[in-house]
Amino acid sequence: MTLNHRRWLVPALVLAIALTAAACGETGAAAGSRGSLTVGAVDNAKSVLLAQIYGQALAHDGYAITYELKLGNRDVVTPVLEAGLVDLYPGYAATELEYFNKGAKQATSDAAATTAKLNSAIQPFGLVALKPSPAVDQYAFAVTKATQTKYKLSKLSDLAAVVGGLTLGAGSDCGAADYCAAGLKKTYGMSFRTVRSLDVDGPLTRAAFKDGSIDVGLVLSTDGDLDSLGLVVLADDKHLENADNVVPILRQAAANPEVARILNAIDAKLTTADVATMNSQVAIQLQDAAAVATAWLQQHNYWS
Repeated sequence: MTLNHRRWLVPALVLAIALTAAACGETGAAAGSRGSLTVGAVDNAKSVLLAQIYGQALAHDGYAITYELKLGNRDVVTPVLEAGLVDLYPGYAATELEYFNKGAKQATSDAAATTAKLNSAIQPFGLVALKPSPAVDQYAFAVTKATQTKYKLSKLSDLAAVVGGLTLGAGSDCGAADYCAAGLKKTYGMSFRTVRSLDVDGPLTRAAFKDGSIDVGLVLSTDGDLDSLGLVVLADDKHLENADNVVPILRQAAANPEVARILNAIDAKLTTADVATMNSQVAIQLQDAAAVATAWLQQHNYWS
């Protein structure tokens, strides 16, 4: 997409959302004793799931909730928040920071430090990030269960003794990327026999696992299909990857102490495994995102 296209597309999308909200909106509560909030999500299953969890928790505590669950890509989110059409949405600490700092590489594997830098970056936009969740959606490296058993692997540092005979599959920039082969060499001291240029967490990587042409593949830590494909993520025990912990991003005007308390309590209970399981239920098993969110809240005694 060209810059000129973006210049007219984002305002057009903001206007479309404003008209949709005025016409009807997707509400989660008819009235709220504490006030009204609009929860947004970009157009993917994980974002919608997290938005539903946040929204339902806030509705339970007396807020009238409206959902905007198809905002499109990340470029739309900031102007929609600034315009007051959405009050909050689920973000990821490192990704948000690098978006706002225009790729200045300030994000680290430290979730608290990355979130602090994020708050400095978004404060001029009238936004605030709350406490980061233990749940993290970041680049990860997976192996088949057979490879895990063969080499007794549980974490990335376990690969060091055998990596010289293995093939890594990832995107075309993996060789020079800090999050991929270059970072693995610097942080873990490992160099693969071969690095195959496939895709980033996509169908080519999955096909290569299936036909045995790669031993290790780049995935995302909350992918919902890994278990069904017989794949296991190796723990990043030396903290190579940036802290893409789940974190709510709010308009400062909406971030009152009660809203912050509710969302921080939710995020404190979320785990990476939870998000992966729910992502599988929605994206793979095609279950309803709202129902999956409700079940998670019930399982974690939020309604009690």
